Amino acid sequence: MGEISIERQHLDHLLADSASTYGAPYQRAYAELAEARRGRPVAEILPLLRQAADQALLGFTDADLHEQAEAISAGEQYVLRVTVA
Repeated sequence: MGEISIERQHLDHLLADSASTYGAPYQRAYAELAEARRGRPVAEILPLLRQAADQALLGFTDADLHEQAEAISAGEQYVLRVTVA
């Protein structure tokens, strides 16, 4: 399980929100990668997750991104604990 802390005003960077004008929420990118890359090697998925996190301006650790890539590769759910400040 990963953890991330995010400011309330940037919650739309993480979660898709139809009321937001932010165009690159991480939740959407993650879901698309999970669907398209299931069963693919972690090394292929990891840079795509890093790019998505960078576009969403989120500070995931290398370990969190690696865990997420492993979950996508294995077709498993990934649990992320979010703290909103």
